Amino acid sequence: MRIAKVIGKVTLSRAVPEFQGAVLKLAVPMMLSDIENENTPLDDLLVVYDELGAGNENYIALSEGGEAAQPFYPEMKPVDAYNAAILDTVDIRYRPDK
Repeated sequence: MRIAKVIGKVTLSRAVPEFQGAVLKLAVPMMLSDIENENTPLDDLLVVYDELGAGNENYIALSEGGEAAQPFYPEMKPVDAYNAAILDTVDIRYRPDK
């Protein structure tokens, strides 16, 4: 699971039946340095299936791959990225090296 930032929405003019009524968001996976510097890189964009209602600029917990389709089990959906949570805050604390 990774942290991502929602930067937009995706509108489909045609969709497979499994995506009828789906809400798709455009998100960018964030590195620690991106979060610390409030930087939004645009080099790795993902389309994310969103049932939670994340808005623009929200940080989300992003599930990818086979795990992204698990919330729909036993139904099969062609999902590769899923919004598992909307993160209210991201608090970064460093632990001293051991």
